[in-house]
Amino acid sequence: MCPLSKLPGEFTLIERYLAPLAAGTECTFNLHNDAAVLPLDAGERLVTTVDTMIKGRHFLDCPPELVARKLLRVNLSDLAAMGARPFGYLLAAAWPLDIEESWIAAFCQGLARDQEVFGVALYGGDTTGTPGPMTLSLTAFGKVSGKEVLDRGSLQPGDDIYVSGSIGEGYLGLCVLRGELDGVPAAAREALVQRYRLPEPRLALGQALLEEGLARSALDVSDGLAGDLGHLLEASGVGAEIDLAAVPVSETARRALDLLEAPLQRLLAGGDDYELLFAAAPAQRAEIDDLAGRLGLALTRIGRARAGPGLLLRDESGKEVALEARGWTHF
Repeated sequence: MCPLSKLPGEFTLIERYLAPLAAGTECTFNLHNDAAVLPLDAGERLVTTVDTMIKGRHFLDCPPELVARKLLRVNLSDLAAMGARPFGYLLAAAWPLDIEESWIAAFCQGLARDQEVFGVALYGGDTTGTPGPMTLSLTAFGKVSGKEVLDRGSLQPGDDIYVSGSIGEGYLGLCVLRGELDGVPAAAREALVQRYRLPEPRLALGQALLEEGLARSALDVSDGLAGDLGHLLEASGVGAEIDLAAVPVSETARRALDLLEAPLQRLLAGGDDYELLFAAAPAQRAEIDDLAGRLGLALTRIGRARAGPGLLLRDESGKEVALEARGWTHF
C-alpha cells in the first residue's frame, strides 16, 4: 500500500472517519471485518450499482462535502431507475498522497449528512493512497420485493415516454464552473451550480412506478437525455419520436442557453440531470398525472416509442431537428 505521508495510517482513518458511518448497523461489524453481511428479508432481491468519480474528469474543484454527496446520490439515482429501496453502500477511496486530513473529514461529514437524508449506511470498502488523481468509487445496495424491476428492455411501440423534473440545469451548472456563463445573474449561477453538484435521486418516483405497475422501462438521465434514451431504445429494440417543445426546461436554463447562443437540443446532450426517463402505456396517463401530484414532481410526456429504429427529434411544426451530439462519453 502506498504510504500517506500527511495522514495517519489506514486503520486510524477507518476508525476516525469511516467506522462512524457504519455505526448502528449490526451487519457491518463496525468495519472490523473484511466483509459485511447484507440484510434481505424473505421475498426480497438485492439490487446493486457502482459508479466511479475521478477528480478532473468527473468533478472539478468542489467542496468535499458536495463531492461525497454527489458520489452517493448518482448511485442512488441508478437504484431509483430500478425502483429499488436503498439501504447501504461500499466506498473505495484512493486519496492523493498530498491530501489534507481535513478534506477527508469534510468528505465523510457529507456522507453522514446524506446517510440521514436517504436512510443508508456504510457497509465497508477500501482506502489507499495514489500518486495520481483522487479516485472515488461507490457501490450502492437496494432492495425490491417480488420478481419485477424497472429495466431498459421492456419498451414497446406506442408507449409514452416521460421525464421527471427539468432538463439541462446540471449541464449549465458545469458551464458556469467553466466560466462560460458569466452573464447569468449571481443567484441563477448559484442555482445552476447547485444542480450540477447536488443532484436529487428520484427514489420515491422509481419505487412508485414499480410498486404501482405504472412503467415498463426506466433509466436515470446521467449522460444526456438523447444518449440515455438511445440506450433504452437499443435495449428494447424500438425507436422513438421526441417533441422538442415538450422537453421540460426551466426559464433559468432557457436564459442561460440564450447567452450561449445554443439551440435547445444542446440540453438533450448535456448530462448531469439525474432525472428519471421512463416509458408507460397510454392507458396509464391519468394515473401518472395523479402520481405527479402526489409526489409534487413534474412528470412530462415528451414523446412516444415507435416500431422503426432510431431516435427522431421534432420541433413544434413537426419538422425533424438534428441533434448536435448524443451525450457525455467517458472515453
